[in-house]
Amino acid sequence: MRFLILLLIQVVALISLFTNSSVLAVTVNPCPPGMILISGGTFKMGADNSGFVEERTGENVTVSSFCIDKYEVTNAQFTEFVKATKYVTVAERPLSKEQFPDLSDKERLPGSLVFEMPKPGVRQVQLLSWWHWTPGTNWQHPFGSDSSIIGKENHPVVHIAYKDALAYAQWAGKSLPTEAQWEYAARGGLNGATYTWGNQYSAKKANTWQGIFPFFNTKTDGYVGTAKVGSFPANGYGLYDMTGNVWEWTSDWFNHRSPTSLTSRGSVKQSFDPKKPTETALHVIKGGSYLCAPNYCSRYRPAARESESPDTGTTHIGFRLVKNLQD
Repeated sequence: MRFLILLLIQVVALISLFTNSSVLAVTVNPCPPGMILISGGTFKMGADNSGFVEERTGENVTVSSFCIDKYEVTNAQFTEFVKATKYVTVAERPLSKEQFPDLSDKERLPGSLVFEMPKPGVRQVQLLSWWHWTPGTNWQHPFGSDSSIIGKENHPVVHIAYKDALAYAQWAGKSLPTEAQWEYAARGGLNGATYTWGNQYSAKKANTWQGIFPFFNTKTDGYVGTAKVGSFPANGYGLYDMTGNVWEWTSDWFNHRSPTSLTSRGSVKQSFDPKKPTETALHVIKGGSYLCAPNYCSRYRPAARESESPDTGTTHIGFRLVKNLQD
């Protein structure tokens, strides 16, 4: 009888051990710190009711499981990268004579594009006239040489060109997300929903422009410029700022036909945006920014997509990274 009791105790202990091991195996997070595991799946990219032809849905898209940054890359994180590598961003380099032969040396000084609101009382401006090439502007000086990021260490880094994001990704041992990965993660499990949180727009859910762009911003969400990452509610996957704050680079080339007609499997020769006919190498950016308003941009939706030249950085473009589990 004593033998049977001892045997039973051993069996129970073994069962407990294997059960606990199984639980541990399931709950272990394969992602690096600061990243969220996104389980793979199939979903419909794009939207057919947005009015933007480049968002039309195509075939279903399947993504494998991957890790993605919980937040957009911040000024503090980019500072660590620059200190470790001595990297110089595109905005900190003079424009090349080969690419811009007609510009003077002064006109080719390092700089970037800065958004400037029209002067008070102005109610009509030329399209895109709110963007100004400003020498001395870069990630450390987002609004010109007299500005700084002191006190904004946890804000998303901006004035980041595609090359800059790639360099950071290589240093971090990660990658830029494909458009499919980004959109799948942004939806937070709400496939088919208009926004990352549901179907009704809310100014309190993301850092976007409230009011009439570009003339006045009511600051209903509490911000005019960028916000500290994580200032607004996370989506269903625990990811922050997948809507608004800053646009985010993806690895895919842009094509205007549909989000599934050209992916990172395509070639740069296929990249085309009829709004920018002279530019033939454009990457997809996603998520919208603090400058997106209903009357102008309205791209603060998972399905929304825009094109951007890889050598361009502005006051509202940043990035976040992914870690593919097969890497």
